[in-house]
Amino acid sequence: MSHPAKPSSGEWSSGLCDCFSDCGVCCLTCWCPCVTFGRVAEIVDRGGTSCCASGAIYTLLASLTGCQWIYSCTYRSKMRAHFGLPESPCCDCCVHFCCEPCALCQQYRELKARGFEPELGWELNAQRGAAMHPPAAAQGMGR
Repeated sequence: MSHPAKPSSGEWSSGLCDCFSDCGVCCLTCWCPCVTFGRVAEIVDRGGTSCCASGAIYTLLASLTGCQWIYSCTYRSKMRAHFGLPESPCCDCCVHFCCEPCALCQQYRELKARGFEPELGWELNAQRGAAMHPPAAAQGMGR
């Protein structure tokens, strides 16, 4: 089975509003954003937090305060740092505040485009050989 070409660092593999390019993730996010977020968080944290724990915190914040976007935007920032992605179309907090479902879908699609299967969790992805590598530093001219 061949894997899709991984996007280069410095660019998102899909746009913020490309939600319908993966209808399964779009539907999951519309009805259970806590699951989408939990899966993204587990991969971004490299298994440091579980899908269930992250999803539960997300749900509590959404239910009690409506400010789950503050929590979820931190994971967008972490993901951008890991892959060298631009802060676009605006700052992470604005993206999550104004368009939380689209942001979660984009992050999930990005992980899939980079060879991860978020529904498997970190452990199985690590066993499969998927790993989060920071972008390679550009080689400068040596003297």
